[in-house]
Amino acid sequence: MEYWVFVESLYNTTFSLFFFILMSLMYYIGIRGYRSKNRYGGISSMLCGVCFLIYGYYNSVFGFFTYPFNGFMVWWIGMILILNLVFTTIIRVDIKRMKKEAEGRISKKKPSREKSILRRYIARMTREDPYLEEIPFKMEIVRKSFHLTGLLLLIAYYGILTIPPFALLVNDSLILGIQQVPLPYNFFWGPSSYPFVPGEFQAVIEITMFGIIGSLVFAIISDIIRIIWGPEYSFFNFLTKSMLRNKEKNAAGPQIYIMTGFIFSYMLYMARVIPDARVFFAGTLIACLSDASAALIGRRYGKHKITLRNKEVKSIEGFIAGVVVAYLIGLVFVGPIYAIMGAFIFFLTDYLPSVTADNILNPIFIPIGIQLLIFLLGVPVGWF
Repeated sequence: MEYWVFVESLYNTTFSLFFFILMSLMYYIGIRGYRSKNRYGGISSMLCGVCFLIYGYYNSVFGFFTYPFNGFMVWWIGMILILNLVFTTIIRVDIKRMKKEAEGRISKKKPSREKSILRRYIARMTREDPYLEEIPFKMEIVRKSFHLTGLLLLIAYYGILTIPPFALLVNDSLILGIQQVPLPYNFFWGPSSYPFVPGEFQAVIEITMFGIIGSLVFAIISDIIRIIWGPEYSFFNFLTKSMLRNKEKNAAGPQIYIMTGFIFSYMLYMARVIPDARVFFAGTLIACLSDASAALIGRRYGKHKITLRNKEVKSIEGFIAGVVVAYLIGLVFVGPIYAIMGAFIFFLTDYLPSVTADNILNPIFIPIGIQLLIFLLGVPVGWF
């Protein structure tokens, strides 16, 4: 076996192993959440674990990326691990110092230090329960703004107006950078190892998936630390400053669910099970924007409340907003017939009683449902 073939195999095996480790951790977290009476979070976390098992198997057999992108991802995972370990170490040291200051064992630092952003964050996370049954509307907006990542995926794949796909710009920039420093690149990744040429569309497909998985890595490592060590140690939680809900106690956060769903559907697109990217993006944007619209409109203008069998309270106004937005998104991407299927599945997963997060169900089931209807009807996708 040639050296660089061995390196490629090693990176791919490491990347698959990462998914299998995530699978084990999410199963552990799911059991922990279920036993602590967070049935919703426990089952949702275990469902993520099932997805990670599938991703690890898929990568080991087919591969998400062409070399050296699997190597780039392994390095990214390593950097995110180091970043989070450094952050948790800083937090741990600061917590110990704050305890000693409170006990009078050491003198307090300057008042400016006491009022630092980091210390205010630690105080908020440790002196009061950060997990709330209902969060303020402004913080709900902050949380739902994460759903705009679906639009970023759209820009990465299609571009915007006269700007070409962002993933294509990344590919061309990488090629230009490699040409500027060929010796260091060849030393780390092997001679002539970059697989794409300028403007190649396969690069767009793989780099878009790289962006989705890379975002998941950034969020999930921090979220696992939050669950196991405590919310004050979460770097992602520190950056977003968003309040946590009771559903996230001993369970993964909604950002993990939705990105896990993105990867599953995009994996089906890469495997040609869903051959048309418009089906994937219809499901992705319905999952993102319809859910956000339903939640925000329901919180702001919802006057007619309904209590589901799982005791969750929602509003008719939010329900209407979510379904309408779902249909409009489907109308743009897959046409009027298949838009009905997208809106119908959104209705089922978002408003019928469920013990599983709709953030993971919507981005998986909506594209699959639309693709199944395409297979049954045989009507072309889009406007016809």
